[in-house]
Amino acid sequence: MSELDDAPPVPEEAKPEPPTTAAGYLRTSLAKVKGGETGVLPVVAGLLLVSVLFQSLNSNFLTAGNLVNLLVQAAVFSLLAMGQVFALLLGEIDLSIGFVAGLSAVVMAERVQPNVGWPWWLAILAALAVCAAIGALQGSLITRLGLPSFVVTLGGLLFWQGVMLVILGSGGSLLIQDAHINAISSGNLSRLAGWVLMLVVVAVYAVYTWRSDAHRREAGLTAPPAALTLTKIVLALLGGAALVVLCNADRGILLPVYGVPWVVLLVFAVLAAWTFLLGRTRFGLYIYAIGGNAEAARRAGVGLARIRTYAFILASFTAGIAGVAYASRLRSISTAIDGGTLVLYAVAAAVIGGTSLFGGRGKAIHGVLGGLVIAAIDNGMGLLGFSAASKYMVTAVVLIVAVTIDAVARRNRPAGS
Repeated sequence: MSELDDAPPVPEEAKPEPPTTAAGYLRTSLAKVKGGETGVLPVVAGLLLVSVLFQSLNSNFLTAGNLVNLLVQAAVFSLLAMGQVFALLLGEIDLSIGFVAGLSAVVMAERVQPNVGWPWWLAILAALAVCAAIGALQGSLITRLGLPSFVVTLGGLLFWQGVMLVILGSGGSLLIQDAHINAISSGNLSRLAGWVLMLVVVAVYAVYTWRSDAHRREAGLTAPPAALTLTKIVLALLGGAALVVLCNADRGILLPVYGVPWVVLLVFAVLAAWTFLLGRTRFGLYIYAIGGNAEAARRAGVGLARIRTYAFILASFTAGIAGVAYASRLRSISTAIDGGTLVLYAVAAAVIGGTSLFGGRGKAIHGVLGGLVIAAIDNGMGLLGFSAASKYMVTAVVLIVAVTIDAVARRNRPAGS
């Protein structure tokens, strides 16, 4: 017998029991925050601070019209950031998504031209398929040949910009006359439809959350007590109601305009899909495992090349959705699109939202929240008449602060967490 056979068993009381009361769960959550797992708290606090600051400087910032406009502005940033999250979770980066989004818009706009005549939905599907193929190509170069993602996607940034120039011509543009595509960013639900959809979504969330937390409690896993689960559902209902009330306010100048914008629903749909994918599927588990410790994941039997390639496909696919929203808002696409700035804003939004640059930590919601911060800064400084240079500098400072918080939080975490 070895010495290991003679080792005393670990006593059962040494294993921490999951909290069973609301107070215990809150204490556990507070301990995690003190240990560096701050979650979305910094970005939510930052968003509140930005809102208070700009409202104090310009009373129009928190008006219904401006806030809904801010949500529409944030859509492209949030979608691009959610795409970037897939790369950052692996400890990689995708510098090409700005012009991948632009190429998506070009493909869609070109297919719906009157002389081509594709249906709007088929044009969008074609654009997204092209973006997925781009992600597969770049992901394969990175994972199969072992090339650095920085170099491959930087090359993609230049190459896809060149492809756009070939299609559009120098200084060229394509107008989008299809009413369905233009309505993605400019169209709104009716007031009644907004309330009905909100109640349906909250009901689905309530059932899913209640059942999920109940199953975790039955299995002896860490889960919020029933009172906190109910609190989450009530907060979701209040948040949804606040959003609908805000959007249903008349924000028109010459003509009445009201209702939840379609593009806001698009962002929520992508958020829900990617949240489920990352949080409730084996693929999501593998992404976090690879980002946390690629070698350990490989030894556990995870196909690193396959999962990493899929991540880059999803990054480009999400960028394609952002390109559709971008072109819809402008009702056109041209060579004036600044894909370089868009990708920098995407990285900034993801990191500001709480995704780690070091891999293994991040969620789709981080991209949405970070996109809101970027849009709030851009919107607020625009109301105050600040120059583009000032906007860039302030955004850079916010990004540095977010990265600093991430680095400090990572240093404070226990080893192996």
